[in-house]
Amino acid sequence: MLIATNSRSHVVKRPSKPAIGTMLANLQRGMHLVLERQDEDLQGDWYIQVLMCHNNTYQLEYRDGVAAEHYQTQTISQEKVLKALLGWAAEKPDWREGFMWNNVSYMFEPLTSDATEPPTA
Repeated sequence: MLIATNSRSHVVKRPSKPAIGTMLANLQRGMHLVLERQDEDLQGDWYIQVLMCHNNTYQLEYRDGVAAEHYQTQTISQEKVLKALLGWAAEKPDWREGFMWNNVSYMFEPLTSDATEPPTA
């Protein structure tokens, strides 16, 4: 099932194309929209999200199940963002085209400790 959520905690289950378009069009600076795919057969987190940045650009991210598959891009085009959101929602194979995606999995890696010896009292 597809679920759309925005910054105001407005949730739409199985959103239509017009609903996704309206939610995107209503974004204001600092606000985000998340489309999440929830299916008992899918392991991990599957979503695409968009943040309208304070400089009026859109930061678009998606995750394919695991943190290692988390990508990000930016654009000024609301039209391109809508096309990507709708393509992702419809599981079209070419929805990523037209963007330069950067793997940002490093942002989600667990912190490691350099301490190899247990602390002493």
